[in-house]
Amino acid sequence: MRQTVPAEAEPLGPQTPSWREEGRRRANLTTAVKRVQAHQGAPGIDGMTVEELPASLRNAWPSLREPLLNATDAPAPVRTVDLPQPGGGIRRLGIPTVLDRFIAQAILQVLGPLFDPDFSARR
Repeated sequence: MRQTVPAEAEPLGPQTPSWREEGRRRANLTTAVKRVQAHQGAPGIDGMTVEELPASLRNAWPSLREPLLNATDAPAPVRTVDLPQPGGGIRRLGIPTVLDRFIAQAILQVLGPLFDPDFSARR
């Protein structure tokens, strides 16, 4: 015969990690790198390409991890490019660094489903 346990006696298990902790998980970060590489894009002001991102992260991750968790990091300035428009005029485009795109993607993958659970998973 199965013994019943009152709900208040059941173990709660580990607390849910914060979105910052969830964002730092290796699986999330690996997916973020792949998505940034798939989107390609030009280098930002630092000149780093999407192909250089994985090697750069292997070297820089220890120094990046804590500022991200503590929210003391700040994005780098964007590189601006002026694009001529077919009808005349110029459109100014801001290009963030590949590292900033990676961080934004990792955060989006965690916060996106929380704020908009019905949003398409194909981003």
